[in-house]
Amino acid sequence: MAVRDRQNGIMRTKSVEQSIADTDEPDTKLRKDLGTWDLIVFGVAVVVGAGIFTLAASTAGDVAGPSVSLAFVLAAVACGLAALCYAEFASTVPVAGSAYTFSYATFGEFVAWIIGWDLVLEFAVGSAVVSKGWSEYLATVFGQFGLDVPTSFSLGWLTFDWGALLLVAGLATLLVLGTKLSSRVSLVFTTIKVLIVLLVIVVGLMYVNPANYSPFVPPPAEGGDAEGGITQSLLSLFGGESGSVYGIYGLLAAASLVFFAFIGFDVVATTAEETKEPQKALPRGILGSLVIVTVLYVGVALVLTGMVPYTELQTADDGTRATLATAFASLGVDWAATVIAIGALVGLTTVVMVLMLGQIRVLFAMSRDGLLPRALSRTGERGTPARATLLVGVVVAAVATFFPAGDLEQMVNIGTLFAFVLVSVGVVVLRRTRPDLPRAFRTPLVPLVPVLAVLACLWLMLNLSVETWLRFIVWMAVGVVVYFAYGRHHSRLAERIGRGETG
Repeated sequence: MAVRDRQNGIMRTKSVEQSIADTDEPDTKLRKDLGTWDLIVFGVAVVVGAGIFTLAASTAGDVAGPSVSLAFVLAAVACGLAALCYAEFASTVPVAGSAYTFSYATFGEFVAWIIGWDLVLEFAVGSAVVSKGWSEYLATVFGQFGLDVPTSFSLGWLTFDWGALLLVAGLATLLVLGTKLSSRVSLVFTTIKVLIVLLVIVVGLMYVNPANYSPFVPPPAEGGDAEGGITQSLLSLFGGESGSVYGIYGLLAAASLVFFAFIGFDVVATTAEETKEPQKALPRGILGSLVIVTVLYVGVALVLTGMVPYTELQTADDGTRATLATAFASLGVDWAATVIAIGALVGLTTVVMVLMLGQIRVLFAMSRDGLLPRALSRTGERGTPARATLLVGVVVAAVATFFPAGDLEQMVNIGTLFAFVLVSVGVVVLRRTRPDLPRAFRTPLVPLVPVLAVLACLWLMLNLSVETWLRFIVWMAVGVVVYFAYGRHHSRLAERIGRGETG
């Protein structure tokens, strides 16, 4: 009787078998076009972008100094632990939706909705933020060729960013045409930007001065430079420190900031339903892409902070943040700055495309379950959810075109870390509740690895700013209202249970 009550409430779970069966519905069927290499390309495409071209330099100058390379390692460890959990779930439940679908099978509908709402924050806001970064680099590329072409202009109290609008519109069209085509375009762009990153490392090594690595962990900033209050990390606030700029707290805060650079490898899991051999391809795609980008990030961070003193990478008084191009330009290597600007433009293109793909697939999964309007899950002749794609394109374009990016990077971080925590816990729960399920990939040392993943992610969350936590709480509260106002009453799982069918 208790089980029956639970299935009738907001904690009702959707069985793995039912999730897999739903993938065969004719009106919402996705085409299986992707292999292991496609998934690795998607993973590298979405991760190698803003972090390597902009975030490494600004974080070194403003927060961590030369120890930013260690911050990348710490963030990679947390991602690696979570990736092992994602790999098991993705190979066991090869269904679109990533953490949303996994949570539906383990924690129940309400938690699944919360994590789905959370993924909306991660992918949609992430797409908008990176789109604006792409627009800025477009203006930089114009400038490198002697053209003064601003990509945004004032429109009353708003700013119209035509560069971001152009990018999102083009990518939304590409995604409507098909996932395989998107993968091919991503492969070309990803190859170009990885070659440019390798060029940066090789050329930068010739300008490295070992003296720039000292002090590796700069002493904590004092006075006005400490940036205390709600802008400091939650951990440094609990520790009684005045701020989290430089020092150990700066290093820890930097790990939470550069975590933004790794966001996206979990997008690979959202393509599970479109993968030919998901049991094998998904774990390889998730773990393979993470290893590749970690090596690239640490290499760039070490070269960058060895080329110039970290103090030269601090944000300027007018708010202009340092980039990889800043370091090369300060040493007079202007041709490298031009190459980096072009590489960033190419790199950020694939980041936005794959983030939008992840958002579309989560929206598709939630609408197929009835928690959002079911019309969004309809697939056309090309086997893609065109309506969901157009909706995501419109929303991302509106945010990127008219609203400032601000500190939204940290909002994306906290949303992603929250998803990682639930997926890691879910592996342990599903091992106990469904030990009979076939698992092509098994997370090693369960429950130790999932527990370490949870602790690492919670630790990174504590190093995010107080204001980020406040914004996150507000966003989640809005999500709860939407669920009880719409999702709970339109749930297909609730309808099945009402008819006496299993979840």
